[in-house]
Amino acid sequence: MANARSLRALDWLNFFIADVQTGFGPFIASYLASKKWTQGEIGLMLSVGTITAMASQIPGGILIDALPGKRGAAAAAIGALIFSALLLGISPTWLPVLTAEIFHGFASCMLTPAIAAISFALVGRMDLGDRLGRNARFASIGSAVAALLMGLFGQYVSVRSIFWLTAALAVPALFALSMIEHARIDTPLPKDTKEAEESSSRETLRELLRDKRLLIFAVCVILFHLSNAAMLNLAAGDVTAHMGDNVQLVIAACIVVPQMVVAALSPWVGRSAQKWGRRPIMLLGFSALPLRALLFAGVTSPYLLVPVQALDGLSAAVFGVMLPLIAVDVGGDKGRYNLCIGVFGLAAGIGATLSTSLAGFAADKFGDKLAFLGLAAAGALAVLLVWAAMPETRDSGLKKSDAAQPAVES
Repeated sequence: MANARSLRALDWLNFFIADVQTGFGPFIASYLASKKWTQGEIGLMLSVGTITAMASQIPGGILIDALPGKRGAAAAAIGALIFSALLLGISPTWLPVLTAEIFHGFASCMLTPAIAAISFALVGRMDLGDRLGRNARFASIGSAVAALLMGLFGQYVSVRSIFWLTAALAVPALFALSMIEHARIDTPLPKDTKEAEESSSRETLRELLRDKRLLIFAVCVILFHLSNAAMLNLAAGDVTAHMGDNVQLVIAACIVVPQMVVAALSPWVGRSAQKWGRRPIMLLGFSALPLRALLFAGVTSPYLLVPVQALDGLSAAVFGVMLPLIAVDVGGDKGRYNLCIGVFGLAAGIGATLSTSLAGFAADKFGDKLAFLGLAAAGALAVLLVWAAMPETRDSGLKKSDAAQPAVES
């Protein structure tokens, strides 16, 4: 079991990493727009980052699984985020922005599985749910704090200063990472010879990619993001079209309130998933998707966006904890934990990309209400798939040794 200092350092690592990642959110679009970029040019650059992230999910997971030191991979990813932020701050021209988006996309895909692997190494299989809930709590608090700080810097200093702040916030993240002790989780090694190790590795990979639990949950992830990704953007564009100066405050509240809900609920989600199993908690969180879409379809006041958007916090808390938990259930005993995270991350990217494009087309062609009904239908399909087809994975591959500690070195 890890010592208390390492666990506290992991808390702060999640806090500051969320700070850093917030700087690469909607602030980039605002920054480039202030530098006379057209919406088409901004969309193209953001698409480069999205495509890079999607293409890097599975290779990033395989690489993290193969590396003996996960802390080194996390440090390299944080370094790439610093480089990306500095590039954006120095020169908002085509080549630096393109380079920053590519580095950010790949670094994000390395960082998520690396932190999950470090968490797994520190606490072991039995306590992982609680640890992932705590990770999500500190990440949500970090996102909310960073959004406030960056908004203030952008308003009172300059939009460019947001990226200097982003780079600066990565420094304490590196310090927190250095305070985490080395930890190793023991899993059975395939054989003694290199040839046997390679043969076993190929076999576990084929076995994993045929695992119906991985495939079913990947489809659940696609449907989750197909329903979720476009919902706030569509609601904000619909309801706030004729608002006055309070538009940005309403949108900011729609971002911050769910983060507060995630911070409050995530530890409970982790503990409950360990106690009751994954499926009941997934059903609870996924059920908030169609309900939220139906409520948005009937919202007429912009100020009702905020309480409805609070349901996003429930879904996000459940999804954020369940993804790495199910990844360890499915691939942890095969040494493919991070590959599973990569597969699920790719599924999330596919769902989110389809969501924004299809919802936008549906809204233009049939109106916003029918677009929301389509998002509600995708969410309802996700709930139905979890209920009818998703196996319970909590005790999958669990051995007595797992209660103590799991082939990951942080």
